Amino acid sequence: QVQLVESGGGLVQAGDSLRLSCAASGRTFSNYHMGWFRQAPGKEREFVARIWSGGGTNYADSVKGRFTISRDNAKNTVYLQMNSLKPEDTAVYYCAATLSPWGRGTEPKMYDFWGQGTQVTVSS
Repeated sequence: QVQLVESGGGLVQAGDSLRLSCAASGRTFSNYHMGWFRQAPGKEREFVARIWSGGGTNYADSVKGRFTISRDNAKNTVYLQMNSLKPEDTAVYYCAATLSPWGRGTEPKMYDFWGQGTQVTVSS
């Protein structure tokens, strides 16, 4: 079992940067495969980025080259650095965790644990 708490969201202008953090409870954080997803009003939850326990990463095409996912196992935290933000990045951002990865880690149903989400709003 792991509990996840996101932070770092806010209101920014297009072109700005934000860094989201997801703090995890428990002593086995390093074993978890972590993902970031987002959900805009009226839309389905969509994959943003993921990082395996071994450090391998994958990104949605819409954020590739602008967002970077990383983890600090000593701090039980996964980060999402978001640069060159666009209005279409506006959404609630969620982090997620699983011990049982499959595929490319882009499907929400792969993840067993979710945070409560943090709002990111990008104005034009």
